[in-house]
Amino acid sequence: MKILIVEDEDLAVKKLQKTLAAVDAGADVVGVTDSIKNTVDWLTTNPQPDLILMDIELADGQSFEVFNLTDVKSPVIFTTSYDEYALKAFKVNSVDYLLKPIQKEELEAALNKFKKIKGTPDINIDSLVKELQQKLQPKEYRKRFLVKYGQKLVSVEIDEIAYFYSDGRLNFFKTNDNKKFVVDYTMDELEDMLDAEKYFRISRSFYVSINSIDKIDDYFGNRLILGLKPAVDKEALVSREKVTEFKKWMGK
Repeated sequence: MKILIVEDEDLAVKKLQKTLAAVDAGADVVGVTDSIKNTVDWLTTNPQPDLILMDIELADGQSFEVFNLTDVKSPVIFTTSYDEYALKAFKVNSVDYLLKPIQKEELEAALNKFKKIKGTPDINIDSLVKELQQKLQPKEYRKRFLVKYGQKLVSVEIDEIAYFYSDGRLNFFKTNDNKKFVVDYTMDELEDMLDAEKYFRISRSFYVSINSIDKIDDYFGNRLILGLKPAVDKEALVSREKVTEFKKWMGK
């Protein structure tokens, strides 16, 4: 499989070549270009490659311009740090769309997709666009909870909630101003409702917000214990299985 790489960062080119070699021994990089002009020149003076790996943002503009300047018959896998170009990319011979940094598994999956549709008379662009929309569509997270407060119902904004926890029978959340409410969802159901950037499930019975963590201490059994604000009436322990992931989350 003959491949043209269109990329203006030397380090990215080297990484892409290395990843290609790791996922497909038959991949042969026949050219590397770093600009719209060089890419157009290469395509007009060389046989069309089997596949093009093309970065969208090049030094002299967006690589979509290549398709306006020459007839590109090769299928393309676009690579970029910006997902805003996704749908536009899929209208110009695109097989797939990979966000940087490119992962080995994702590149391998894209190459496998290319091999499956290679030789197909007509690539169904509409279905590719729908697939991409599903991939890049931002997930909707819960913005507020409707809960009982005495004899009435009140709406509590998600940003007011410090943490969620379970006592084994009921699930609760506490607000930043130390009000406690019963929440009518299981801990597993909450997982799909809470933004993982803001809330982390430290154990089967606890979700904490990034802003509720006052201190972190080591705890026996290779666990961590958290000091939360407002204070909570049970130990907020980070389970052993969650410690590494929790540290990464805290360090974002």
